[in-house]
Amino acid sequence: MSSGDRQRIIIGISGASGVVYGVRMLEVLKRAGVETHLVMSKAAEMTLGYESDLKAKDVRDLATIAHPITDIGASISSGSFHTLGMVVIPCSIRTMSEIATGVTSSLMSRAADVVLKERRRLVLAVRETPLHSGHLRTMLQLSDMGAVISPLMPAFYNKPQSLDDIINHSVGRILDLFGLDAGIVKRWKIDDDAKS
Repeated sequence: MSSGDRQRIIIGISGASGVVYGVRMLEVLKRAGVETHLVMSKAAEMTLGYESDLKAKDVRDLATIAHPITDIGASISSGSFHTLGMVVIPCSIRTMSEIATGVTSSLMSRAADVVLKERRRLVLAVRETPLHSGHLRTMLQLSDMGAVISPLMPAFYNKPQSLDDIINHSVGRILDLFGLDAGIVKRWKIDDDAKS
């Protein structure tokens, strides 16, 4: 991106459990002044209703631009539209598998395919457990294609005091993969006393 371009990132929210991660990602990026382009699946809208009191409109309002999942002609479906890349958070196994095959039946998978072909950063925050060998093979295939598989797994070295601390840390570490520091990650430090 040229120095005159705004920082912009594509946020995909799929139907996996953990929709709060995608919402927090949008909130953090909005505060940071990063332009966000949201694509949310119909399953994500259903999960939002199961897991929160938010409405789909509330989530869309957090984004700079919200694209309908069926709008294959949206700006983010073209490689000439510059972005830092894309994160799908949370990423369902279905979405992950569709991206891996190159089948671009929705704007979510099309945008991800464009990010891969343009050699930009694609992060898939997979939210599933346990994983069978087919899931693992698909993850390896995506990694070989250039995607970063970043399962949503909490860290505890930062001594989280709340669910918000856990969510913020996970979101902040994913933003690190794009070179964005939102100031929400408690960084690993070795106490001076512990040095030998």
